Amino acid sequence: QLRLVESGGGLVQPGGSLRLSCAFSGFGLDYYSIGWFRQVPGKAYEGVSCISRTGEYTHYADSVKGRFTISRDVAKNMIYLQMNELRPEDTAVYYCAAEWSANDYCGFSGMDHWGNGTQVTVSS
Repeated sequence: QLRLVESGGGLVQPGGSLRLSCAFSGFGLDYYSIGWFRQVPGKAYEGVSCISRTGEYTHYADSVKGRFTISRDVAKNMIYLQMNELRPEDTAVYYCAAEWSANDYCGFSGMDHWGNGTQVTVSS
């Protein structure tokens, strides 16, 4: 059974950095594109970033572009989201999600499997 488990969330000051991890368990991580999403209570899920099967294609929301970096290490069954220059508005629960993919592309729709999230709080 495919499972995704996020970790690395916590409290950080504005301007600080944090790295989130997503552990993938199941068959064939290299068959899945991976996305990071976030949600504030009462608001819709927001796509933050995604990465394709090979990692050659990545996409970022305008709100995080230039500050966040997504990466993957298939050998370790891990996906990461490096978050720099954090702002209070980045505060949310962050989720990783996976979509089986037959190509080397990713998007924010069509994710089939989700983790349970990790809390990120940016505050002084």
